Amino acid sequence: MTDRPMQGRVALVAGASRGIGAAAARAFAAAGASVVLGSRDIGALESVARDIEADGGRALAVQADVTDVGSVQALVSRAVTAYGRLDCAFNNAAGGPMPAPLAELDPAEFDLGIATNIRGTFLGMKFQIGAMLASGGGAIVNMASVAGVNGTANLAAYVAGKAGIIGLTKVAALDYADQGIRVNVVAPGPILTHHLQAAGPGAQRLAGLSTPMARTGTAGEVAQTVLWLCSDQSSFITGAVIPIDGGQLAGNKPPQMYRPGQPMDAGPDEMTRQNQA
Repeated sequence: MTDRPMQGRVALVAGASRGIGAAAARAFAAAGASVVLGSRDIGALESVARDIEADGGRALAVQADVTDVGSVQALVSRAVTAYGRLDCAFNNAAGGPMPAPLAELDPAEFDLGIATNIRGTFLGMKFQIGAMLASGGGAIVNMASVAGVNGTANLAAYVAGKAGIIGLTKVAALDYADQGIRVNVVAPGPILTHHLQAAGPGAQRLAGLSTPMARTGTAGEVAQTVLWLCSDQSSFITGAVIPIDGGQLAGNKPPQMYRPGQPMDAGPDEMTRQNQA
């Protein structure tokens, strides 16, 4: 594998203004691709584009709303007009209500979560696929979550949206598998982005402990997975759900086990409390 496996290719990243999307845009550019960045926050997008260009890459920032048909169509058209083709796409935009029990959700906020996740991913693929067919094929990666596979309390809109993205990904993969277009979906667990950073050290510690690897992931780790899924190194992979979760979807890893009929020894936390007493 060369240092610039995406040389000569064009990648589009929707939801590229910060976090995982920005990291993916930088990863595509570092691998040699020309990158088109889409988001509602044009100021943040332009900052990411400037960083890419300062490192010798090619980037175009385009303000876009993934829930709007005309906006998404224009985003893809700008990519093709600017660089002549479209080879890769990462649909990463997200949105929705704050965590709350299902019956307490505002229907309008639930609708926003569904529109951003499911409709936004559908619209992205609808126009990306057309551009890729004209270019001779390509690869699309969609953003889901472990919550779209197993569910998470208080996140009804988010879970429904991410589960819907997984379903859309599988259908698109089947529809275009014999036409040179691969479609996969990543399902991250707790990733240290600006959201988790803002939640503070306590939330970060709990997020890390929720994984068998006992740590959070990084935006760079997700970005490198997306890059690999768009590369020739994954040429026989389509319709797959790829966990990036430190082992969460593998099952349960209890912090301490007991043997039936026998008392359980004090765990590390309990021993610490006893020593402090």
